[in-house]
Order: sequence, then structure tokens, then C-alpha cells
Amino acid sequence: MKKITILYLCSLLFIFSCNTHAGYTKTKYPIVLAHGIMGFDDVLGIDYFYRVPANLSRDGAQVYVTAVSPLNSSEQRGEQLLQQVEQIIALNGTTKVNLIGHSQGAQSIRYVASLRPDLVASATSVGGVNFGSPVADVVRQGITPGSKLEGIAKTAFDAFGGLIALLSGNSQLPQDALGALGSLTTEGALAFNQKYPEGLPAEQCQQGSMYASNGVYYFSWSGTRILTNIFDPSDAALAITSMLIPGDDDGLVSRCSSHLGYVLKDNYRMNHLDEVNQLIGFHHLFATDPLTVYRQHANRLKKLGL
Repeated sequence: MKKITILYLCSLLFIFSCNTHAGYTKTKYPIVLAHGIMGFDDVLGIDYFYRVPANLSRDGAQVYVTAVSPLNSSEQRGEQLLQQVEQIIALNGTTKVNLIGHSQGAQSIRYVASLRPDLVASATSVGGVNFGSPVADVVRQGITPGSKLEGIAKTAFDAFGGLIALLSGNSQLPQDALGALGSLTTEGALAFNQKYPEGLPAEQCQQGSMYASNGVYYFSWSGTRILTNIFDPSDAALAITSMLIPGDDDGLVSRCSSHLGYVLKDNYRMNHLDEVNQLIGFHHLFATDPLTVYRQHANRLKKLGL
């Protein structure tokens, strides 16, 4: 047992040393992170992409964390993101960016890459709702359009989204909970895909192409493990929502729905929040560290000249 433990620790040290050296994450173009539904850049000093920006930047990457409406349609959020990408490019003096979007953020970056491919070197979906979520379908079906319940729910969630925006210093961002919900349903996602098809595989469970006709590189990864850390209270909530999704999933998005472009891996031992190193770094103790996945991807982009 002692020998096995020593070998395990040595292997961890080897992996760590291989992934931590000057220039390892130094991509040609800046990396731009885009949050998902009810997300933020940071709230009270806590990053949505917890510790990801610092871990990427320490070995050379230029990282920007964007903030769009916590609750809004993917097209509205995508338009907000596009404006920020244009600002980043103007300030940085670069010509393109590498976009990484989590959850609904995957649709946001796809919107930008579709409308302005000249500004995007790569678009990476992390646990992206690229073909919709059964969880959103159930919620939408349970609330009759135009009903009193819908009005109450919209008011409550718009207020909650506004609070998140306020705490993150972005109180000017508009909220539209029904727009967000509609974008994440299967019907809404398929309608979105009709307008912005770049990077999508022919079928949602298939492997897609790394390089799309618009000149943008597309990648994706996701997880399929729900209960990953007994100290993470969010695991229980994701275990409940996971029951609504047929097959393998991360608690909110199915394995197949997450596919976009070249699928790097779709079965990490991560749930939907682990994919961004939340809740404050709790994740599976014996699985790949989410920070390592981001660092490896930055190195991958670097090697591709992106």
C-alpha cells in the first residue's frame, strides 16, 4: 500500500510539473471566458470560473472574464458578449480571441463566432446546452404561457438575476428569465441552431469537425458524474435535476447535448458546476482537476497557433 501511495504521488507530481512552466498557457490570442445562466464574472471576490483565470495567466495566457445578463435569451447575451469582445480586441491590440463558454455561455460564444468569425480564433463549449436541456423543457411545460404563475415566476427570477448583476457590479444588464428559459429548451436550442449552425455535429451524439467553414476552430468537453464530493452541497440539487435527463449527464445537460466541434472528452467525472471548478473548488478527489483541463486546453490552442 505504501509503495502504491508513493507511486501515485509521484505521478501527480509528474503531471503537475509537465503542466506548469513558463509559457505553457501562452496562446497567441487572448482567452475570453463567458459564463452560463445566472452567472457572473465575480461576486464578492469569487470567480464564476473559480481560480481558472489566475491559473491560465500565471504561465502566459492573457485572460478576460466577461459578464452578460445572468438571465436573458442567448441572442441577447451573445450581442452583449460581442460588444465586450470588440472592446477587448480594441484595448488589447489583437485581431482575434479564443472564446470559452460554459452552459448557456456556449450559445453566447457560438453567436459571436457566427456573426463575427473574423474576431474569433476558437470557440470552446464547456457543458454547453447546444441541443437543449430536458430540465428546461420540464420547467417550460409546467408553466402555462400567459398564466399568473408565469408572471410571478418571471418577476421573481428577473429580480434574482438583477441581484446577481448588482452584486457583480453590472446592474445595468437587463434581465429576461423567460427569454433564458426559452433558449435552453430543446425547441429553443434547435431554433438557435438553425440560425447559428457552425461547429455543430450532424447529430447531437456524434463527433464534429474541429475546423468549421467560417474559419473558426470548435471544441467541447463535459462531464457525466453528478455526486462528486460529499462536501459540496450543490451536488444534491444536481442529483435531483439529473433525474429529468435520460442517459448520461452532468446534472443539467446531457452528454450528447454538450457536443460541439471536436469533442475532447464528454465523460469527465465532473458535474455541471465542477466544469467551472465550483463550488469554490470542490470536485472529485480522484478525477482530473478542472483547472488542469483548462490549462491543457490553453496549451492545445497554443500548439495550434491560436
